[in-house]
Amino acid sequence: MTDKPPAILFDVMDTLVHDPYRQMPQFFGLSWEELAAARTPGHWPDFETGRIDEKSFLDGFFEDRRPYDQEGFLDIFESGYRWLPGMESILSELQNLGRELHVLSNYPLWYQRIETKLKLSQYLPWTFVSCHTGVRKPAVEAFLGAAETLGRPPQECLFIDNMSHNCEAARAVGMDAIVFVDAATLRRALLERALL
Repeated sequence: MTDKPPAILFDVMDTLVHDPYRQMPQFFGLSWEELAAARTPGHWPDFETGRIDEKSFLDGFFEDRRPYDQEGFLDIFESGYRWLPGMESILSELQNLGRELHVLSNYPLWYQRIETKLKLSQYLPWTFVSCHTGVRKPAVEAFLGAAETLGRPPQECLFIDNMSHNCEAARAVGMDAIVFVDAATLRRALLERALL
């Protein structure tokens, strides 16, 4: 790290916002194993990187193209989006301190639903979302592309994500990274870095 405060790049799902995907098996009446076996392979990454649209994703969710309640499926996500405890407060504090904050997230266009419900952009812009960048973490390009766009070397970026393999990938290109556990742990890590 240099003396200049880093640009702070936040993952969203299960870092800032509760990820409702855990409700999928119950919704379909399947186990995780059964759901994994029935889903179309590679379909979610294609949706997250913008290679397919929402209709194509929903229609092709199951490899056998079985019918299901698509509106109900969308509703488990929309109704499940909520701030993780303590995270809105941390973003507000960082913003008030003038920290440079950005989203760096693997997510489809559904991020717009999160924005409508929770207004994340009042704290940080949706700068790097995979459905627009076409690149998913932990690909090196996701991190280097973000740093380049911001006009920062990777060493001037701090990445925060709940997935340790994404943090390892960020560190491999020179970024500092914090594996998110909860708001209290993150607060301590930010205080140690004199960012709060």
